[in-house]
Amino acid sequence: MAKTSLNQEQQVTTSAQGAVGIRQLSTILLRRRFLILGVSCVVMSAASLLAVIAKPTYQSNMQILVSSNLSEGAQSNNIPVGVDTQVTDSTTQMKLMLSSKLLQKAVDSLRSNYPDITLEDINGQKEQSKKAPLEVTLEEKSIGANKVFNQVFEVSFNDDDPVKAQRVLQSLQKVYQNYNKEQQKERLNQGLAFVNARLPEIKKEVSKADKNLEQFRKKHKLLDPEVQSKILLESLADIQQQLQTTRANLQDVNARYSNLEQQIASSSQQNTLISSRLNQSSRYQALLSEIQNTELALAKERLRYTEDYPSVQKLKQQRQSQLSLLREEVKTITTSSKSEPLLQGQIVGVEPKLVDELILVQTTVLGLTANEKNLADSEQRLRSELNKYPSLIAEYNSLLPKVETSRKTLEQLLQAQQSLGLKIAQEGYNWQVLTEPTLGTYMGSNRLLLLVAGAAIGPILGILAALILEKFNDAIYCAGDLKKLTNLRVLGSVPKLPSRGVKKRRLGLPWNSRRSSDSSVIEATPKLPVHETLDMIYQNIQILKYPLPFKSLMFTSALPGEGKTTLVLGLVASASRMHRRVLVIDANLHNPSLHKILELSNDWGLSLLLVDETTTHFQDYIQPIHPSIDILTAGPEPEDTVKLLSSQRMKELIELFEQNYDLVLIDAPPILGTVDARIVASFCNGIVMVERMGKVTRTELTQATEILSKLNLIGIIANEVSNSQKVLAS
Repeated sequence: MAKTSLNQEQQVTTSAQGAVGIRQLSTILLRRRFLILGVSCVVMSAASLLAVIAKPTYQSNMQILVSSNLSEGAQSNNIPVGVDTQVTDSTTQMKLMLSSKLLQKAVDSLRSNYPDITLEDINGQKEQSKKAPLEVTLEEKSIGANKVFNQVFEVSFNDDDPVKAQRVLQSLQKVYQNYNKEQQKERLNQGLAFVNARLPEIKKEVSKADKNLEQFRKKHKLLDPEVQSKILLESLADIQQQLQTTRANLQDVNARYSNLEQQIASSSQQNTLISSRLNQSSRYQALLSEIQNTELALAKERLRYTEDYPSVQKLKQQRQSQLSLLREEVKTITTSSKSEPLLQGQIVGVEPKLVDELILVQTTVLGLTANEKNLADSEQRLRSELNKYPSLIAEYNSLLPKVETSRKTLEQLLQAQQSLGLKIAQEGYNWQVLTEPTLGTYMGSNRLLLLVAGAAIGPILGILAALILEKFNDAIYCAGDLKKLTNLRVLGSVPKLPSRGVKKRRLGLPWNSRRSSDSSVIEATPKLPVHETLDMIYQNIQILKYPLPFKSLMFTSALPGEGKTTLVLGLVASASRMHRRVLVIDANLHNPSLHKILELSNDWGLSLLLVDETTTHFQDYIQPIHPSIDILTAGPEPEDTVKLLSSQRMKELIELFEQNYDLVLIDAPPILGTVDARIVASFCNGIVMVERMGKVTRTELTQATEILSKLNLIGIIANEVSNSQKVLAS
């Protein structure tokens, strides 16, 4: 049986890092079946969720006629247009309608109703695998024998909201129409480049000429110097005529004034006295001066305004008031003169009318004198202004032609711009909407497609995940890899054997027998794992040194938790069934587990036995669980395990145990991480490594075997080998 087991192990030739064959692939998939199943369930659940939340699809449509003005002009002139040219134009127009530039404008206009909408939501670039929501197709029609493209484009948009689908096309409709207008404007601007480039210069010249003329008029306060000079000449002639008339009237009034003075002087001495007192009266002279000033102001206002003007009327009233005051003053002086005693006899000859007439004539003289002076000043001023007009007229005549010339040039350019614009507007393409965007119609949903895709993609993703995980996983899963990496004998492959809770068989030994060394009767029913593979492993170990089998064996592993304690108990059961008296030692002083599995006390054990050097009765520290099985637990954890395990006492105890037992099995701590197992290994006849499949990695196994390579390492046991690994090994 042992030879058969070794032959089976030697047949393993493949490894997890080698080429993946069909059998190995099936093994990997079988080993990773839970991962594959989990990934498939996740993908299927996601597909089901998407199918549940998947919304129905609605489609809105519209038709746009894109006609070429050049083609229309060519047809009207009986010029043939090639089909290839029309196909090229149609392709260009289709790309233009789907361009990101135009679509982005539609997106911007839709932001008010749909703030989260993006360009990718329309052109479908967000999800390349899906069909684009917006599509543009060209409809074709045949007329006669010649195939002619009428360039009617069908524009459709798909969405889960029928109103949104319609609004998107409505927005695109506005964008296309605005683009058509912009293109016409752009063509017009390009065609009018020369005119538009020249037009600002001409406008600048017109503006400059107008500005110079306006500055000239503002500076000199003139609209037209020639017209203004004629007006001044007419005004000068009129003033000269008035001046002659005023001077003639002044001579007549002066003559009358002299005549009146003579009459008053010849009338009586009293009149002479009154005239003298009038000349001496300051109030009288002041009133005369005021009247003179009023006459001067009135003369000036009459040159500017008519007799009905308010300022002229006001001055007339003022003059009338001053004349009344002057008469009152004359009356007062005359009255005071008559009251004198010396002149009372002569007062009879005085004529008051002469005095009033004298005052009136005197006032008239003053008015005419003021008017004459004002007219003379006006004449002088007009003559001075007229001397400036020849130079002003020359300057005005030099500015006016520039304005007229620049305006004429501007008018010609504007006419050329209009005629050229009409011509350019007849070129290019016209976009006309034939069918308005409709409300989205129901097109179905993708629920069934999602479910089918989930069912198909889930297992594929699971298998890929399993292969990727296997590719980067350094763990060992096959017993053949243990032999290949360590070059050690594989003593056996053991399935998963839990320390408790599985169905086991009772040992085929008398459980109620009494120990001769102990007066008490020990009855126990330990639950030791029993399996045929453990029996095979025990036989393989015995065969290695036949006829002198090993007396002491240390069981260790590269890492903790690889199941060596359970295997030791299983081998103990196999040995006891073959009538071997066995001692099991728990040498893992830091983390003992043997007493926990067997539910024994750990208050005494190996640590205390190593310290107790005075006695050789080790039976006091032994706990029997079966007539042929004794257990030495680890005992309380010491402060320095290395010192105890490396002591001479440890070596002596192992030799003593070998003399009293048929087989001593030592459950040692892991090799990596501590030195305890290395120390104990030096005292044992043989060393067996236990490695759990799927836990230890190649690197860790190599490190552990290198540490024990100089000691008596007799073989290795593959623990927790799955059924799939056994199939592959076979």
